[in-house]
Amino acid sequence: MKNSLSVVIITKNEENNIKRCLQSVKWADEIVVVDTGSTDRTLEICEKYGCHIIETEWLGFGKTKQLGVNCAANDWILSIDADEEVTSELTEEIRQLLSKDNLKNGYRIKRTSFYLKKWIRYSGWNRDYPLRLFNRKYGNFNENFVHESVRIRGKIGKIDKVLRHYTYPNLTTYIQKIEHYANLRAEEAVKKGKRASVFNAIFHGLFKFLKMYLLNTGFLDGTVGLVLSINSAFSVYLKYLKIWERIENVKK
Repeated sequence: MKNSLSVVIITKNEENNIKRCLQSVKWADEIVVVDTGSTDRTLEICEKYGCHIIETEWLGFGKTKQLGVNCAANDWILSIDADEEVTSELTEEIRQLLSKDNLKNGYRIKRTSFYLKKWIRYSGWNRDYPLRLFNRKYGNFNENFVHESVRIRGKIGKIDKVLRHYTYPNLTTYIQKIEHYANLRAEEAVKKGKRASVFNAIFHGLFKFLKMYLLNTGFLDGTVGLVLSINSAFSVYLKYLKIWERIENVKK
């Protein structure tokens, strides 16, 4: 590759995912792992792949990922999560891109997600194109505690080769994540001055279900599509409810 690439991954207790992830990017010039306190075999596995490991406290998604970007040796960054896998087709596409001179400043990559042992084809997830490949000279992660994203100055391209996302392996894991992320999102929303009511929680949750299951044809994903739509709606409902709860507690 004419342009060298650093892969940046954040981890915490990812021993069930990280080997698959690292195996898929071992071709990169560098792999930077930012670990926020793993107590399992995550770091042991990362060491076997020769990763540049940075250990830190949890800073929030945006700042933690940006720390990895800042510590990378190369300007071109591929940011992926520990539960993601770069396919061979995507590998070839990225390598061909980075062999050229006239590159855009960032690229959105098509992502497909595996949910409860089924690849989701509809439900709105079929239009998932996160910006993951970018030149850090032209932008970086925002500082959001959650809902982090890469902000790029200049032209952005799109890659249709697939990044695989192995989401929640079972309902127990997903329900635990719903609670965790609802707390993080509510905390961030309150800091930004957002307000909510029980009615808001119900309305937004119901709208999320109708959008995913009907407008985004989640019903075509079968029973799993129904479960996904219900759980996603509950996640939104819970977030707004927790915003309301925090505001009410402040009043007391």
